[in-house]
Amino acid sequence: MRYPQAGDSVANVSAHRGEAGGEVGVVGEVVLLVDTFNRYFEPENVRAALDVLEAAGYKVEIAAPRDGGRPLCCGRTFLAAGLVDEARVEAQRLLDALRPFVDRGVPIVGLEPSCLLTLRAEFLVMGLDGEIWPTAERELLFEEFLSDEAHAGRLRLDLAPLRAHTALLHGHCHQKAFDAMPAVRKVLGMIPGLKVQTVDSGCCGMAGSFGYEAEHFEMSMKMAEQSLLPAVRKAGPDTIVVADGTSCRHQIHDGARKKALHVARVLQMSLEERKR
Repeated sequence: MRYPQAGDSVANVSAHRGEAGGEVGVVGEVVLLVDTFNRYFEPENVRAALDVLEAAGYKVEIAAPRDGGRPLCCGRTFLAAGLVDEARVEAQRLLDALRPFVDRGVPIVGLEPSCLLTLRAEFLVMGLDGEIWPTAERELLFEEFLSDEAHAGRLRLDLAPLRAHTALLHGHCHQKAFDAMPAVRKVLGMIPGLKVQTVDSGCCGMAGSFGYEAEHFEMSMKMAEQSLLPAVRKAGPDTIVVADGTSCRHQIHDGARKKALHVARVLQMSLEERKR
């Protein structure tokens, strides 16, 4: 099975976006929130999301700071380290950048569950300036957005069968907590002939930076070995492992030597098959 290859950086994403689609046949507009992890470590996920959204007819704007400074961040990593003041600064920058789109009713679409869902939870209690609820109501995970659009009859993706016959799906803890897993299964189920199997697992064991800390390594691996890693190791060659969480994908790679993909890349592969 051939997987899409990682590119050089997300810096070229804007140029990539500008070449696609134009205004012809535009269904709607969305704002793509590029989190720190996918921006710097897995930009191929960002490009995959752009390919899918544009193929479906959406005009995509990438969220950028209003002051033109450093890239946006939700502040999640600061919160995880107990640095609330620093997290609040990042959250306010992000909120200010998104507010013009929220005022126009444009959906905010994100790829990383722990980052995107921070807007739906922690942002509401951080004492930020301005109204928070409208932003929380407009933000959606990538798969939630596609699922909602499909339910409304607006989604037009010409997906083709994959060479793989099964998708082994692991849910990020935030996806499970916010009941986003049905949307992931629905979106993967749009690919003709693809059988979706969800791993009956708890946390992958990473829990943000927890699993990266030496004193927590043994506990992290015990959590992963309860069900996730054994299920991944048993997966056959015609199975795609799917995990939307950055930490989950790295735990799977390090613990089972298997590559897990974000759902955006799986859909991108399906679109590419249609072109063959």
